[in-house]
Amino acid sequence: MKTDGRTAPEAAAPITVRALAVEGAFEFTPRVYGDDRGVFLSPLQGEEFVRTVGHAMPVAQTNHSRSARGVLRGVHFTTTPPGQAKYVHCARGRAVDFVVDLRLGSPTFGVWDSVEMDTESFHAVYLPVGVGHAFLALEDDTVMSYLVSSPYRAGLEQALDPFDPELGLPWPKDLPLILSERDACAVGLSEARELGMLPRYEDCAAVTDTYR
Repeated sequence: MKTDGRTAPEAAAPITVRALAVEGAFEFTPRVYGDDRGVFLSPLQGEEFVRTVGHAMPVAQTNHSRSARGVLRGVHFTTTPPGQAKYVHCARGRAVDFVVDLRLGSPTFGVWDSVEMDTESFHAVYLPVGVGHAFLALEDDTVMSYLVSSPYRAGLEQALDPFDPELGLPWPKDLPLILSERDACAVGLSEARELGMLPRYEDCAAVTDTYR
């Protein structure tokens, strides 16, 4: 049988991990193997994920979005319970991805971090339950791929104003931004807290314990 020349150890691409500023969120960067045919990589590697996070990534649904340059999606999160964990990577184009801790009582509540994603580094990000997610497409036809732990239910999906000064997310000033009506009209962090929209850290932890 003809093979592509890789040995079994080479084919099992290792992955490096970086803890983000938001408690429980991580950046995963797979090794990329390239030759004259293109590249091969594995964005999610279960054994290293479990070693890092403490449980497997429960996948109830896969999501796929394609965005023009300047499209801003978020800040999105899911009512907890059931909440939703996410594993996100950029399959085409380039984007900057934001994680925002919205969990009341979390040691990093209100903290955000960002990861630049493209098809050279192939960074991926894990967002635990209760953490808000947003991204900005920096190229046309940017494709973002998600694994999520719970199915989509419209009544549970929440949004915060991505321009809320209390969040302080650093959007570029030289790029016209394109938002959905829902995101453009979303409430800020303080109002969401007053309305009881934000998840509690202990409830998020309880949901996460069911993944173990």
